Amino acid sequence: MQSFFPSRARLSVWLSVAVAASLPMGMRAAVPLNNTNPPTRIMRLIFIHHSTGQAWLADDHGGLGKALKDNNYFVSDTNYGWGPDGIGDNTDLGNWWQWFRGPDSAQYQTALLAEGGQNCDYSRLGTAPEGGNEIVMFKSCFPNSALQGKASDPIPDISSNPLRGESSGSDAHTVANAKGIYLDLLNYFRARPEKLFVAITAPPLSDPTYSANARAFNEWMVSEWLKDYPFPNVMVWDFFNVLTSNGGNPQANDLRRETGNHHRWWNGGVQHKTDGGGNILAYPSDDDHPNAAGDAKATAEFVPLLNAAVHAWLGNAVNPPKFSGIQFSAQKVQFMIGDLPMGQSCILQQCPDAAGANWADLATFQCLSPATNWMQNFNGAIPPRMFYRIQVR
Repeated sequence: MQSFFPSRARLSVWLSVAVAASLPMGMRAAVPLNNTNPPTRIMRLIFIHHSTGQAWLADDHGGLGKALKDNNYFVSDTNYGWGPDGIGDNTDLGNWWQWFRGPDSAQYQTALLAEGGQNCDYSRLGTAPEGGNEIVMFKSCFPNSALQGKASDPIPDISSNPLRGESSGSDAHTVANAKGIYLDLLNYFRARPEKLFVAITAPPLSDPTYSANARAFNEWMVSEWLKDYPFPNVMVWDFFNVLTSNGGNPQANDLRRETGNHHRWWNGGVQHKTDGGGNILAYPSDDDHPNAAGDAKATAEFVPLLNAAVHAWLGNAVNPPKFSGIQFSAQKVQFMIGDLPMGQSCILQQCPDAAGANWADLATFQCLSPATNWMQNFNGAIPPRMFYRIQVR
């Protein structure tokens, strides 16, 4: 919700609602992320992947396909050679711009959302529900963890981003350019609230050369990418992090241990733990494809969080808070905030510009009643405009 009130006293006020779950897991939700049970109806899910994803899905390796089947997902997938122009060959970080934002993205998305076939072997439900795919899950392979540049480099505008449509072998495959690609993807995702998009981070390499950059990028994905994205239809899951610690040797995982690196549901909440391992692959095989022990850990930690994200996304019909009763003068502005979610925590924020780059917290409060009044005094130093939003935590 966003409303504009013309100024009577040199103050233009925009009031907006950003409903978000501020959790260290890379997802935004209109309701608390507290339901890890399978969805109550069969959900159609499409997974864009290559060989690492194929092994993760396989019943005799990672078992992801069977786990999704058992949790009420009808899974289809793309692989090498799939789709218009063979777009399935291209799943590096820079290629996601082609899939979701490039000049041919409309035909790719039409084919993707209609896809109901299997392009590798895994168990799945026998009958697909009617309609297209509702959940789009996408993952790049381990070469994408060789990110060059510096983690602190400025992020380019998408119009000048040299990574658009390029592979992981490009000189443009840098941390900053990858961030720019993913920020631009949000423009497509926000236009499709009826779909849930699940970004899986690329698995780690055994070579430590660029491992710190890979860690920095994936930390940004989980902690920063969705920080100001107000909708519940995007989730990030840190495959990279989960594969950077093991149970003492590469053939033993550390699933359900307190120690190690994890991205999981733990003790009644989401845990993104990154201080229990390194930045390289802890489950090597003959090459950098994760072995079965690592992929089994990944399956067990991912599926409950996917369930939580699905429930939160499907709960987006919950009425968001509403602003009303705006009154302002040269000295103050006041308004009512209604339809507050009882028992949840809210943060009222303000920002001086429409770009929304400098949101500042005004108040944090527990919603003990369905409405509250707010007044802010300016003491004569009235700004030319001000934007307000409420975030549900």
